[in-house]
Amino acid sequence: MRDGQLAPRCGRDVAAIVVALTLAAGPAAGQPLRVGDLRAEYQRDPIGLGEPSPRLSWTLAADRRGTMQRAYEIRVAEQVADLARHPLWDSGKLPSDASTLRPYAGPALRSRHRYYWQVRAWDAHDAPSAWSTPAFWEMGLLAPADWSAQWITPNRPEDTTRSNPSPMLRSTFTLRGPVASARAYVTGLGLYDMELNGRRVGDRLFTPGWTDYAKRVQYQTYDVTALLRAGANAVGVTLGDGWYRGRLGFTKQRNTYGTRLALLAQIVVRYADGREQVIATGPGWKASTGPIRFSDIYDGERYDARLEQTGWSQAGYDDASWGGVQVIDHPKQLLIAQVGPPVRRIEERRPVRVFRTPAGETVFDMGQNMVGWVRLRARGPRGTVVRLRHAEVLDQAGNVYTANLRTAKATTEFVLKGVGDEVYEPHFTFQGFRYVAVEGFPGAPDGSLPPADALVGIVIHSDMPRTGTFATSDSMLNRLQQNITWGQRGNFLDVPTDTPARDERLGWTGDAEAFAPTAAFNYQVAPFFTKWLGDVTADQKPNGSVPDVIPDVLTRTQTVGGGSSGWGDAATIVPWTMYLAYGDARLLEQQYPSMRRWVDYEREAAGPSLIWATGHHYGDWLDFASTQPGGNPGRAATPTDLVATAFLAHSADLVSHAAAVLGRADEARRYRDLFERVRMAFQGRYVDGTGRLASNTQTAYALALEFDLLPDSLRQAAGDQLAANVRKFGHLTTGFLGTPHLTDALVHTGHVPE
Repeated sequence: MRDGQLAPRCGRDVAAIVVALTLAAGPAAGQPLRVGDLRAEYQRDPIGLGEPSPRLSWTLAADRRGTMQRAYEIRVAEQVADLARHPLWDSGKLPSDASTLRPYAGPALRSRHRYYWQVRAWDAHDAPSAWSTPAFWEMGLLAPADWSAQWITPNRPEDTTRSNPSPMLRSTFTLRGPVASARAYVTGLGLYDMELNGRRVGDRLFTPGWTDYAKRVQYQTYDVTALLRAGANAVGVTLGDGWYRGRLGFTKQRNTYGTRLALLAQIVVRYADGREQVIATGPGWKASTGPIRFSDIYDGERYDARLEQTGWSQAGYDDASWGGVQVIDHPKQLLIAQVGPPVRRIEERRPVRVFRTPAGETVFDMGQNMVGWVRLRARGPRGTVVRLRHAEVLDQAGNVYTANLRTAKATTEFVLKGVGDEVYEPHFTFQGFRYVAVEGFPGAPDGSLPPADALVGIVIHSDMPRTGTFATSDSMLNRLQQNITWGQRGNFLDVPTDTPARDERLGWTGDAEAFAPTAAFNYQVAPFFTKWLGDVTADQKPNGSVPDVIPDVLTRTQTVGGGSSGWGDAATIVPWTMYLAYGDARLLEQQYPSMRRWVDYEREAAGPSLIWATGHHYGDWLDFASTQPGGNPGRAATPTDLVATAFLAHSADLVSHAAAVLGRADEARRYRDLFERVRMAFQGRYVDGTGRLASNTQTAYALALEFDLLPDSLRQAAGDQLAANVRKFGHLTTGFLGTPHLTDALVHTGHVPE
């Protein structure tokens, strides 16, 4: 890694420009400095935080160009009125230009308590701003003892070799007095949708998210004050198989984490007079099934509207025919507040055309390969089955092509109840698609096409703020950038996946590490990767090996597994990328033990020679040669031992830099020494005295240059060799691991297109 790559993106160069503008601007002019956009842990006014020392951020505004913060002060209180008079904590005036991720450092915070805060800043001329408008954060449940709820599962037989009808659980309760506030704390083994008094709770999808449920389970916090009413109330929750026990991976495996779906929930009501009431899951709840007869992430859903139980989540519903529940044991020590952004409906898309294929299929074209589902509107006789099959592309004849989905059925079925216009959206499944083939649509007996408004596309993904845009005068480059952002949206659904369409959709580590810098340019992904890196740590093997996919569904029952270079290196590359993008030293510190363990594993696997030629490696997966007729995607032109050794050096280098940032000088020297020794071994094995590499591939040169594995005296010669190779082919020949570094290696050795 070259020294110029080490500073965070908001670092030295930007600071120098700001200082220059400040000096040029002269004395203060215009309106004073203003502070706004207050955030706690990257969020505006969040509730349910699990971080015991939240980090606070703000932005500055001023009419004078080049205004720069010189100092700041934060104060925190449990009531807005106490901020000025009796703050819980006041940082005092702190000389610093930092306005992001400033940690709260006051008295210990308490579960379920709300804390108000505000900040003021001083500019370069030591003139203070006014105090900002107060913001707040609210803590979640910080200790297992805060949970009075019990895990419950429906007391009914199931065939766990297949998808079963989705369970529905309900309970009733009575409120006596005016309610000041109410919070619902909810999680599940499997997916859940909650309703209160017939209305959906929140807008989050695919909760509680995907983790290794035996190691950590996320819970969500909802403000449900407006959903409650005086007197009788009811709560209902529908469960889905999801990642917990639905199909996962490409071997048709089920029940990866367990065989019984379960719910844990408690609603805490605070009355206006200060009293509290807790409504919690326990043995008194009732269970049944309803219209969702089948639900699977890969295969889709069957919904029979004739089996809807109208009013089931409202008070007064007759549940005498419902069964009971069982209380089960699942450690509450594993519960964590949700860290990453929630999955939400992001936009709706209308079909651009409806047409009939040469094979006679009726197809809706959404105009964009997207991830989510479609909302169906239909009117027809009771029992009519409308079948929706999803596909990304058409074949050469213009028919729907689904062979690339492998065994994933990607099909939803809606059975009409026969009452007026009926509207249906799936619940616990999502698909990657552009085309929807519709069978059985009622109302067109003469063979005419259904109306275009019969389907509406619902785009879903983790709700990440857009931060970067890129546009040029070249329409093809612009389309490429649009494809990249759509690809990120489609594959960032709680975890970074490889594909949203076929029977895989796994968190491949190689994909994540290669794409992380681009992801951070396009969107605010710090919370997203903070959550996923926690999954990396949880699933890392005792010997330091990192599984190929996270959460680990391929090797989780084994003591070792994964450990592929360039894939496992996500454990070092992604935390460092987040530090460069956001200056998030706490995330770096959180991941540092995992980073070290991975590098120690690599060093042990390489042996005394420090040339990593053992174990399984994907190498430069899907390089140009391997994708040609007769090629093998796992047999790239660049030798895997060269690639593996380069990544060993690179990860050692990153751990050295991380240790330096964290003030661990001895460990910084230790891993710097390891980097230098691997660097020398790399040169001795793969580099001659003219700067030529033993493997004359673009990936070999790109990695050697960008990972700083060559003597300075040979860098230019190696860059020239790389440029000559690109000119020879007229295009890139790199794969997974070489492509992210190719253009940087060319630019850093002076090969900039004119």
